[in-house]
Amino acid sequence: MVKNCFIATCMAAAASAACAQGVTLSGVADAAARHVRNEGRGSVSSLASGANATSRIVVRGQEDLGGGLSAGFHLEHGLLLDSGAQAAGNRFWDRRSTVSLSSKSFGELRAGRDYIPSYLNWGRFDPFAYVGAASSSALISVTPVGPIRAAYGPGADHALTRANNTVQWWLPAGWGGLEGQVLAGAGEGGTAATGGHKVIGARLGYASGPLVVSAATTRVENDLTAGAHLSDHALGGSWDFGVARVSAAVRRFDIADARQTNLLLGVRVPIGPWELKASWNRANLAGRVGATSIDANDATLIGLGAVYSFSKRTALYATLAHISNDGAAAFTVPGGPAGMAGGGTSRGAEIGLRHNF
Repeated sequence: MVKNCFIATCMAAAASAACAQGVTLSGVADAAARHVRNEGRGSVSSLASGANATSRIVVRGQEDLGGGLSAGFHLEHGLLLDSGAQAAGNRFWDRRSTVSLSSKSFGELRAGRDYIPSYLNWGRFDPFAYVGAASSSALISVTPVGPIRAAYGPGADHALTRANNTVQWWLPAGWGGLEGQVLAGAGEGGTAATGGHKVIGARLGYASGPLVVSAATTRVENDLTAGAHLSDHALGGSWDFGVARVSAAVRRFDIADARQTNLLLGVRVPIGPWELKASWNRANLAGRVGATSIDANDATLIGLGAVYSFSKRTALYATLAHISNDGAAAFTVPGGPAGMAGGGTSRGAEIGLRHNF
């Protein structure tokens, strides 16, 4: 009895401290039934996690320090809802783990694992939010021979979306619609396989009313770049016409004599509780990796989707995706059978349920 009372008292004290500091627990639970067919390799049916929004648990907190200053932390754990496993091997806070000091006048100083500027500037213009069967991420991969694989290797802990060991400064809100960040990440003597990338990047944009336009650049060095570096540039914009939001973006990767250019056109159409969306993506590879020419290895992804919101927290969704490859390119919809030959087609369909908490 005494032990139970002690535990209850500790829990109450912890809850009181959390409330005083403003600590919150939130997240996303998202699962979809998916079917993917790859030319010449058959098909796979599966239950996929995070096809509308990545399944995750988020813990964050903020403390008001007075004088316009505040301190905070943000921790995000990605999980695979279909199996209960964590999303990234032995990295528990795989999505984000940062601590920050913010000023209403001078912006935010943030340290830890977080998104790189180029990804932020690309993903915001993807109608499918960089997840699911029709995600633009299907055409940004370390699998094909090209500049991305040359910089990271086929099985690396890459920095295409996030980087470790970073320090950032974010512009304050209220600068007439201007937004942006500067980021630097230390390699700390690691390798590409362990996420030891030296990363430098910046982003600058303008968002006001129906218009959003922004540009970003990120430079990555590691043990595989051999004195060179991978350049990752992204430029995009969108306009909200009321009946539809239209977006366009371009992202380019360069290292030595190899380059990859990704183009994105997207549209989102709200109709009552429905949102209809579509995207067109093109990956164009050019140049050489060593003695291998990659000029003919291109791909096109077309995605169609619909989301029905039962409430602000819960939605039902469906997505169709089709990838056609040229040359030796073998980009595929995620979740399909491995080993598709270059120049093949990949098709996918999914229907899922997403709940925010």
